[in-house]
Formats: sequence, C-alpha cells, structure tokens
Amino acid sequence: MSFYRGMTCENVTITGDKGTPITAYTARPAGNGPFPGVVLIHHLPGWSELYIETTRRFAHHGYLAICANLYEREGGGSDANPDDVAAKVRAEGGIADSQMVGDTEAAVKWMRGQSGHNGKVGLFGSCSGGRHAFIYACQRKDVDACADLWGGRVVMGKEELNAKTPVAPIDMTKDLSCPLLGLFGNDDRAPSPEQVNQHEAELKKHGKNYEFHRYDGAGHGFFYWHRPLYRPEQAMDGWSKVFAFFGKHLGQ
Repeated sequence: MSFYRGMTCENVTITGDKGTPITAYTARPAGNGPFPGVVLIHHLPGWSELYIETTRRFAHHGYLAICANLYEREGGGSDANPDDVAAKVRAEGGIADSQMVGDTEAAVKWMRGQSGHNGKVGLFGSCSGGRHAFIYACQRKDVDACADLWGGRVVMGKEELNAKTPVAPIDMTKDLSCPLLGLFGNDDRAPSPEQVNQHEAELKKHGKNYEFHRYDGAGHGFFYWHRPLYRPEQAMDGWSKVFAFFGKHLGQ
C-alpha cells in the first residue's frame, strides 16, 4: 500500500438535503490517482477534530475523503464549537434520518465528480454515524461498501420511533445495497451484544454480504484516542479490518 505524505485539505460547499448549502471537509492524496473514495459520516459529538483528523487519515492511506457537516443547520458552521452544536442537536433529539440521507447523497455526488477518482465509494461512520451509514447503504444504491462502527439504535423498539427516526434501521436490512463491515465492543450497551446478534441474524436471513468483528475488553467508542474509552490493541486491529475491507471492495 502507498502512503501519501502529501495531501491537499480544504473546506468545500456542497448542496445538501432540500438544496441547503452545507460545508464539508475534504482531503486528497498527492498524485493523480485514480483513488477510491470514502465518505465519512460523523458521530453525535459532531463535525469534530476526531472526524477531521480521520478524514486526513484516509487520504494518507490513498483515499479521496470527504466529511460533511451534518449539523450545519444547527449553527454548526466551520468556526462553531462542535461540542456546543452537538449539545444543541442532542437536546433536539438528533437530526432527521431523511435529512442525513440527503446530505450524505450530496457528499457521494461530490466524490463521484472528482478527477482522479476510481469510481468506487465507501461509507465510514461510528456511533450515530455508523447507524446513519447503514441507513444510507439501505436507502441508496450509489455506494460500494459500508463500515459501521458500533452504530447504536439499529435495533429500535416501537416506542423509540418518531418523525425523525420513523423506521428502525434493522427493518431496512433487506434493502442493503453493498457489503457491510461491523466493528463492535462486547462491553457496549448501545448496541449491546444481543442487539448485534439480532442484526447479524437479519443480515443472514436476507443473504447479505457482511463481516462482523467483536472485541472483548472494549466498549463504545474504542477507537476514540482522546477519551478514556480508547483501547489501543482493539483499535489497531479494528483499523486493520477497515483498511482490508475497503481495499477489497474499493480497490487501490
């Protein structure tokens, strides 16, 4: 694998859900490519340093990468404090799944319009972003691989459904349009191991192409180097699984 010490990073404006302009952070490896693409879907802590840095990490590994600011409408411009914006979004019950799909579709379209792109696009998301990545891969057919890292609320009770989240993602499984990678900590409660089992059973039922990896000694957010949740050994193995999965399905 090539490692790209040089890269170009910048904010771009894309046309999100219902025609709303939103900001996205992009990272492009040095060279002409062609490069596969990764669309990152950030978690509820928002369009944060972690996701900006992870966007660059994918470029370092030879991917065109983009991470759209899904909280732009909540005052989450490029200069806003992501913690403050996330607190506002959390208090409002998150963002609508349909809005996320529209914004993510815009990021996928941006990727497919880039020179030096090899025509393949993967989704990467953790926590709420993992849930969102799975939803997108079920509702759209324009991505080639999906990585869901400990996405919670894939399994939902009827009492949890509302106007923003009208359908439980597990009930969309039959429409999954691409291979799925799932990484989970066995100490997590959202999703719990039992919920991961339910989702895996549904994937098997519908004959989907997937691989799940579960880690002992790890809970929610075990990739998050800036938090006590971080588990270095499990995170290192998890990253190797992510790059192997995308290398297989997106090419290099």
